Amino acid sequence: MKRDAFKMKLKSGCVEEYKKRHDEIWPELVQVHSDAGISDYSIYFDEESLSLFAFCKLSPDNTAAQMKDLEIVQKWWDYMADLMEVEPNNMPVFTPLTEVFHMD
Repeated sequence: MKRDAFKMKLKSGCVEEYKKRHDEIWPELVQVHSDAGISDYSIYFDEESLSLFAFCKLSPDNTAAQMKDLEIVQKWWDYMADLMEVEPNNMPVFTPLTEVFHMD
């Protein structure tokens, strides 16, 4: 199982709405993540920097890179675009993070 981590950035004053929308995450969006081999997905918020830190596990045969092409994922990005920094197509600005330490 591969571990993956990245960060995104929230707009000021949007953390409560961001949390609310994730508390009500669409079941079909959860399913496509699972189908793509993504599990143990968590997002943390750093209030000082407005950064979101995301962590997940990827199965050896994951298709996470192709998720950007799925209509439901693009629809979610559109839904979340008013809360965070995004690219012109409303994809969140993702910054990959390099693992420098791990302990089981």
